[in-house]
Amino acid sequence: ADLGARQTFEFLLGRHLDAHPRQYTLTPADLAGLMADLVGPARTVLDPACGTGALLRAVTPRPGQRLYAQESSPELAALAALRLALHTRAPVHAAAGDTLRADAHPELRADAVLCHPPFNERNWGHDELAYDPRWEYGFPARTESELAWVQHALARVRDGGTAVLLMPPAAASRRSGRRIRADLLRRGALRAVVALPAGAAPPYNIPLHLWVLRRPEQAPAHPEVLLADAGQFAGEGRDGPDWQGVREAVLDAWRAHDRDGRLDERPGLARSVPVVELLDDDVDLAPARRLPPPAAADGAGRLADVHERLGETLRLTAELTPPPVDPARSAAPGRRPLTTVGELARTGALVMRTGGNGGHARLPVLTDHDVLSGTDPSGTLPESDEEAVLTEPGDVVVPVLGGGSVARVIDRATAGAVLGRNLVLLRPDPAALDPWFLAGFLRGTANHRQASSYASTATRLDVRRLQLPRLPRDEQRRYGARFRDLDAFERALRQAGRLGEQLVRGMYDGLTDGTVAPD
Repeated sequence: ADLGARQTFEFLLGRHLDAHPRQYTLTPADLAGLMADLVGPARTVLDPACGTGALLRAVTPRPGQRLYAQESSPELAALAALRLALHTRAPVHAAAGDTLRADAHPELRADAVLCHPPFNERNWGHDELAYDPRWEYGFPARTESELAWVQHALARVRDGGTAVLLMPPAAASRRSGRRIRADLLRRGALRAVVALPAGAAPPYNIPLHLWVLRRPEQAPAHPEVLLADAGQFAGEGRDGPDWQGVREAVLDAWRAHDRDGRLDERPGLARSVPVVELLDDDVDLAPARRLPPPAAADGAGRLADVHERLGETLRLTAELTPPPVDPARSAAPGRRPLTTVGELARTGALVMRTGGNGGHARLPVLTDHDVLSGTDPSGTLPESDEEAVLTEPGDVVVPVLGGGSVARVIDRATAGAVLGRNLVLLRPDPAALDPWFLAGFLRGTANHRQASSYASTATRLDVRRLQLPRLPRDEQRRYGARFRDLDAFERALRQAGRLGEQLVRGMYDGLTDGTVAPD
């Protein structure tokens, strides 16, 4: 019964978040598990920006455990409390409110803090909180909201307690935060910075960082910081990172560093860096700039793997190559009656929406570049009260600038992203229109030419003027199946191109850094 209740709740929660977009922290389960493993067993755990409770749900249970949470949205705070109550026997103390301005747990000194804070906030309380006692390591600049969350986490853990925060990579190198980073290093509070592979969490095109911090009981005599880069475990396309590889590499490096205070160098992956080496004018903590190149055997092995995957993709491309056109059947049929997207929208056969200029900052954003290149949602939008347009499976998305004849059908992996600027979304009625039929005919070059207007520097598409034939549903499916095959062929070609570029880049790097021999 408990298992059924949990499964039902997870299903309903997913449907609720899809249907009613909120400003919530989207932390994938694999990433949440890694963050929880980095803090280790803990009796009291706090998540000050809990979202739907994914991080606290990942915490390893132990006797006498207590979980504390806070979220600015009252609805999400209630959902997180209910979710955690279904998944753990530990008491859950969840509160609603702005954590930085109105901390619900000011007296708490937890064993661990897990946090996926909002990124790039400007209205985080800079003017009101100038003299707040939490700023032990320096008053954060208005543009450094993430460093305010770092210091809040350190203020809520006991001496020797651990905090793990998901951070944007810019927080490791922005000049406005260098004094706070330097003080975190000098006092031994910052213990590790781990660069995750791209695709670990929204925004998926950016390799986010994990910061591991520990409230110092005393300053270490010869402090060293672990810098690790798990970028080599990035996945291809929509598969996401190799989470098993990420977990094994990161946890092994962190546990060895935490146990011994230092780590023997692991080329291309991790090293312990003396703090004095980092305390220059920039205090740049980006791991990639401090790590040695991978060992020759590792570099050659990765190139061999890329070569093998390229061969497999090229074989798949050959299998997907469209068959030649039969000349006996290539004659065009009689003129078919046409309709336009505008007419279909007026008759209710489809719904037409346009992308906005703002929305919910924590949701992935589908950009016109993503549509043109066939990649996952990679953008961000300024946070605002503007209603976001969320994509759903079967939607057709069309860019309106640039002049390219492109239309993308949204699948389940891409659904839930916010529609970005310069995009139009068409949501066909399944009873009237096949989405692949719609997308295929919208991609016709002549169709785009007659529906476009031309300025001196740009081409703009009037989506309402795009045309497609009036065909019965069965005939639409026949066309749709062929268009879907062409889309698979196109994606395979793109994958082969990416792997080819990766192989060439790896060969250049290997030959120039000595990890690959010229013969």
